[in-house]
Amino acid sequence: MSSVPLEAGNSAGENTRFIILISCVATIGGFLFGFDSGVINGTVDGLKQTFQSSSAGIGFEVASMLLGCAIGAFFAGRLADRWGRRAVLIIAAVLFLLSAIGAGLAHSSAVFVFARVMGGFAVGAASVMSPAYIAEVASARYRGRLATVQQIAIISGLFCAFLSNFLLAKAAGASTQPLWLGQEAWRWMFWMQAIPSAIFLLLLLTIPESPRYLVVKGRREQALAVLTRLYGEAEARNKLVEIGNSLSEDHHRPSLKDLVNKHTGKIRPIVWIGIGLAVFQQLVGINVVFYYGAVLWQAVGFSENDALLINVLSGALSIGACLVTVVLIDKIGRKPLLWIGSAGMAVSLALVTFAFASASMDDTGKLVMAGGMGTLALVAANVYVIFFNMSWGPVMWVMLGEMFPNQIRGSGLAVAGAAQWTSNFIITVSFPILLGSIGLAGAYGIYTVAAFLSVFFVLKYVYETKGRELEQMEG
Repeated sequence: MSSVPLEAGNSAGENTRFIILISCVATIGGFLFGFDSGVINGTVDGLKQTFQSSSAGIGFEVASMLLGCAIGAFFAGRLADRWGRRAVLIIAAVLFLLSAIGAGLAHSSAVFVFARVMGGFAVGAASVMSPAYIAEVASARYRGRLATVQQIAIISGLFCAFLSNFLLAKAAGASTQPLWLGQEAWRWMFWMQAIPSAIFLLLLLTIPESPRYLVVKGRREQALAVLTRLYGEAEARNKLVEIGNSLSEDHHRPSLKDLVNKHTGKIRPIVWIGIGLAVFQQLVGINVVFYYGAVLWQAVGFSENDALLINVLSGALSIGACLVTVVLIDKIGRKPLLWIGSAGMAVSLALVTFAFASASMDDTGKLVMAGGMGTLALVAANVYVIFFNMSWGPVMWVMLGEMFPNQIRGSGLAVAGAAQWTSNFIITVSFPILLGSIGLAGAYGIYTVAAFLSVFFVLKYVYETKGRELEQMEG
């Protein structure tokens, strides 16, 4: 079936403004994803002073959120098939709110870790459900653009967390000093997240459930009402039939068993492709590059204050790169953006690896680089971040939200989302080990090889989804 008639048919009675509005509500989950990930950076000194934790203890407190992310992503996909996409997002909003309050109130490491793991559940759930919800309400003509806004929201959340941390610490004099109500600034850094969490929760109560989920559950009248509100009466009835025809013949409830082809007894290829997309997004080392970015700036000679300003600039470049994707993703497609991004990341990471191969450590453990190599590493690392944020950063989440057939979308998201966060955890935890065994150049060399391999993965295995309705997705 060609995508052209579908696109033409969707434009007549479509309520585009309403679709954009409810999609923007869903992307607040992405904003909170970014804020929750970034807020911890300004609170480490406060955690050390309050909990008297060892270095290993601090590391666990900082990374504890990741423990909940993989679990949250997996169960979000499964629960979304039982309770609905909107319902799971509401649960995530509640967990974001409780986590923000709990982390700020914590007076023991155990309570703090519990609160952060709770936040991890919310991050994992929002990371898969926000793009999935957008994919299930938006028209194929601009579905990619709306889902890409999710990545902009994530980066904006990180930026707002960094800015909030900076302003609160500055107002108090230090993150460990009392601010309002006699509470230390680091506690207020967590409590600031309660504001967007509450807004997210309230706005979610105003948006409709996904019509695809309603059809799967057999609630056809409710599905028709939502579809009519989204696309107009005539198109809604056609869409209702298309969604129904895309489900399994016996209309059984979606389950993990659907991921296995009943004729071959093997896991469906589309599931492996989803896992591959999720894992490669982390194997290219994006979190490590972000982690080591501040050290790079200082190694080239910038002060810590300059580094803060430059981080703001880097955030702006990242958002700019995502805006490029917003413009291109529904024009040139997902697949070209992915392989172009992979090629750009591979070359820029190779240059960073080459520069690091000439670096050394001084007696204090600080990175020392010759002027030319330092500049090369600095420029190449930022080029890498730009390529990532115009390709794999947003496009992976867009594709996971739309590539699975209706019958297996929740289960496919569960498995791929869990794979993404598990890979995230492994890359984050393994970096210090790699640093101590094969050095900085060796670690970045591994990420370079992964980026090169991702080019061939995309070209051979990834299917284009541009312009295709969700009912046309094959598994």
